[in-house]
Amino acid sequence: MGLLGLAAGFCAVAAMAAAFLARRARVVVSSSLGALGCLLAGASALVTLITGTTSTFYTSHLLPGAGLSLTLDPLGAIFILATSLVGVAACVYCVSYAHGPMASRAAMTLFMVFVLTLLVVPAASNVVSFMFVWELMALSSLLLILTDQSRNDDSRSAALWYGVMTQLGAASILLGLLLASRGSASTFSAISAHAAQLSPNVRSFAFVLVLLGFSSKAGAVPLHVWLPKAHPAAPSPVSALMSGSMVAMGVYGIIRVGQGLLHGGTVWWWVAVVTLGVVSAFYGALHSTTSTDLKRLLAYSTIDIQGLVLIGVGAAGVLGDSGQPFIAHLAMMAALMLVVAHAGFKGALFLSAGAVERATGTRDLDRLGGLIHTMPVTAFVVAISACSIMAVPTLSGFSSEWLLLQGLLHGFNDSSTPAMIVMLLGVISLALTGGLTAVAFVKAFGIGFLGQPRSTGAAQAIEVPPTMKIAMLWLVLPSVVLGLVPGEFVGLVNRAASSALGKTSLEPLDHGTGLVLAQLRGAVQPAELFMGVVGVLLLVSAANRLLEQRRARRVDAWGGGRDVQTARMQYTATSFAEPLQRVFADVLRPDTDVEVTHIAESRYYEQSLMYDNRVNDVLEQRGYRPVINLVLRAGRLAQRLQNGSIHRYLAFGFVALLVILVVLA
Repeated sequence: MGLLGLAAGFCAVAAMAAAFLARRARVVVSSSLGALGCLLAGASALVTLITGTTSTFYTSHLLPGAGLSLTLDPLGAIFILATSLVGVAACVYCVSYAHGPMASRAAMTLFMVFVLTLLVVPAASNVVSFMFVWELMALSSLLLILTDQSRNDDSRSAALWYGVMTQLGAASILLGLLLASRGSASTFSAISAHAAQLSPNVRSFAFVLVLLGFSSKAGAVPLHVWLPKAHPAAPSPVSALMSGSMVAMGVYGIIRVGQGLLHGGTVWWWVAVVTLGVVSAFYGALHSTTSTDLKRLLAYSTIDIQGLVLIGVGAAGVLGDSGQPFIAHLAMMAALMLVVAHAGFKGALFLSAGAVERATGTRDLDRLGGLIHTMPVTAFVVAISACSIMAVPTLSGFSSEWLLLQGLLHGFNDSSTPAMIVMLLGVISLALTGGLTAVAFVKAFGIGFLGQPRSTGAAQAIEVPPTMKIAMLWLVLPSVVLGLVPGEFVGLVNRAASSALGKTSLEPLDHGTGLVLAQLRGAVQPAELFMGVVGVLLLVSAANRLLEQRRARRVDAWGGGRDVQTARMQYTATSFAEPLQRVFADVLRPDTDVEVTHIAESRYYEQSLMYDNRVNDVLEQRGYRPVINLVLRAGRLAQRLQNGSIHRYLAFGFVALLVILVVLA
């Protein structure tokens, strides 16, 4: 806890430096202090995960009432570790990225406060501390979305959606915690002790409330509508933290309250969690395939991955309730490993999207292309991170999703009906979303970085400054290391899963560099697989050079062998996704307009053709918009009632008094 306290102190000093230093110094000094604070927090998390110990801190001087109470255990440590990885990169990235509104006193101060709260949320251990830090995290991120509102018209709308959803979620979380504590217990340990005395209906109602609140923060469908709006509107380092860390806090809350404070509850709790995960994974993956805005694509992909994490968490709850603690432990380990992996590759992708936007002036994939030649470092980061999110073997996405698949497949040994349904839905979702994710990121990299540039900005792009490249490369490390030698981190993830489920003696995996299931059939050795693939590629390359009879003719990529190739002959992101959009038209409900202009002399000859294709969020359009319109109509009606007449107001008061008397009678 000492290292975590020191880390929080560095972040607090960074916020003060951002508030008081001159413009030239504030970005460098505050970013450096913030990066150092994140490194110390990561070290504190690693110590906790290695030793398996729990440390506490309490002071009554910082918060009124219950005081500030912090407890660092292995479950919280795994989320702090994920946050610290992204936090270091985001702070280093800011050194060169922050300019204009992002370099202002307010923005840099809020940014450091945001980093601080992300590091403290998993350690808060009473209701007052947790809700205070949670709301400070939400408020700072909300204001950061508005940083560039003068140049980004979507920022205000995104902030409004985010503000409403996050406040409704916070209210639901607070009500659930108060219900679980029976209004008397304030510390999490006391709530856990009292929860056993609650009736099953009260515990279930409390869990539903916190599930709704935390799911809204995790971006689970249908509570996801703020996420594809807020992530693209926020500055790129903020987007990286929101996607790589903040949404994971929703998963943390579900595990902490559902498994820790309410002791696992009943099986339908976790069937509901799996259902949310399945719907979120499919919906997010499908929309990411049709998005042409790079950051919007990444935002929907975040919904997809968080859905897979929820499937792992829910499967662990179902299997634990049905008497399969060994496989439940494996599923929880997979979910937690995917949290760390997602922090690495999604943080790197959002920072890369910021680099692309800075270099080209656009995030529209239809206007990009050819960036692999002018931005090779960014292209390398995007390639590795995209391969990781597509679960290509020897990278972190593959290791974590392989564990999840093994947990689901071995869960079929359970004969209970809920477990069989959950495992079947999980396997189908994992397979289907894996294919959709591959389509989305082949499109993102192929259209954005290969071929020829489709705009002046893409043609004139240059690589970003060194600190931005260092930050992106830093987040490539988790994808590579967790992918090549995942077995080295099994012990750390195992302790976090043990803390989550309350089982300390289970070890589903054998120790080593690879992943070998203990007492179960299943093993993979990514390092050996990588060396084998490299060896085969070297042999093929050598054989090709020896057998080559004549010099190969070089033509442009995606040119089909043609000598003349222009950017207009290439696929765009829209045309790439169009066949899939047709297949899932009933789900996506796209709006397509074709406008044909004929020449003046004859209507049989076309002068120009305009094609417009939009894929809006159908849940927003058909679910939320009608409710919003109803509320607006009610508001306009209320305005008519407020006409300034004292007689009308007295009548309202008289009617209210009559209602109260009738109720009391």
